[in-house]
Amino acid sequence: MDALDSWTEEKQSAWLYRRVAECEQDTERQKLFTELARSAESQADIWARELDASALHFRPSVRARLVSSLLDLFGPRKLSTVLSAMKVRGMVIYKQPRAGITARLVPHPMPTSVEDIGARHRGLAGGNLRAAVFGINDGLISNTSLIMGVAGAAVAPEIIVTTGVAGLLAGALSMAAGEFVSVSSQRELFEYQIALEREELEQYPEEEAEELALIYAARGMDLTEAREWSRALMRNPDLALDVLAREELGLDPDQLGSPTGAAVFSFLSFAAGAVLPLVPFLLVSQDTALPLAAALAGLALFAVGACISLFTGRRAFRGGVRMLLIGATAGSITYAIGHLLGV
Repeated sequence: MDALDSWTEEKQSAWLYRRVAECEQDTERQKLFTELARSAESQADIWARELDASALHFRPSVRARLVSSLLDLFGPRKLSTVLSAMKVRGMVIYKQPRAGITARLVPHPMPTSVEDIGARHRGLAGGNLRAAVFGINDGLISNTSLIMGVAGAAVAPEIIVTTGVAGLLAGALSMAAGEFVSVSSQRELFEYQIALEREELEQYPEEEAEELALIYAARGMDLTEAREWSRALMRNPDLALDVLAREELGLDPDQLGSPTGAAVFSFLSFAAGAVLPLVPFLLVSQDTALPLAAALAGLALFAVGACISLFTGRRAFRGGVRMLLIGATAGSITYAIGHLLGV
């Protein structure tokens, strides 16, 4: 990024900081974003020294003006992810605290995981478990409905099996491709933001230290103490970049998500659900396979619904019954449609 682009980025950040401050109701947060606007202006001045000041003219981008309009409608909290992507720091103050590296350094821990801004593909106990449950559920309902629809048309067992295998592969590959593109795009955005942070840290470490101190002050830390701590942190550039990425961007540089891992995981979880209603047609006659597939799918749907209750806080039995009814409705409708078309 050249000096003019960097100057424009800082000027736009300052403009957005002021807009956020105008839309923020909390006095302390207003103060934070006003100070961050001043800091961004000072950083823009650094770049301006390398340029012809008389030729500089700032105008917010179309995207920035659109986001500014949305701020009036929805407020900064609901647009925090969008603002973070536009180099507006301090959005992590709108997220729920969780333990991490900064919990050992300051009394108010902030998010330290990509999971906080939408990623689904981390540790088995968190994002991966949730992704697995919903992936299996998608494969189970979609392929069961497909198989029931074809079976309702009273076609030969070979066609049902072929259709079920095609549905499994098509759905699993579609899920894998979607996840690969999604996580790749997300990772590219995160890497770009961290690269910008690294460049800013090299260009003006004092201003970056001040921004970090202001964020901690807005969370209740004494401003003088926050400034001393953040300036001391800047003596270690690697650690400083790590903490800045966590605190200003809400990112963990070590956990940006794996596109390949996400694609493989999505493929396997969808396929695991989609194969269940297909198995009976591979083992027994069609007359026996159809009710057996329905029963097997029903049991699996109940189990998936019960597992989903882990994420909703509702009773497992209620979640299981609800998912069973949803799947039964979908399967019944497609079976009826297949039967009508077959006739």
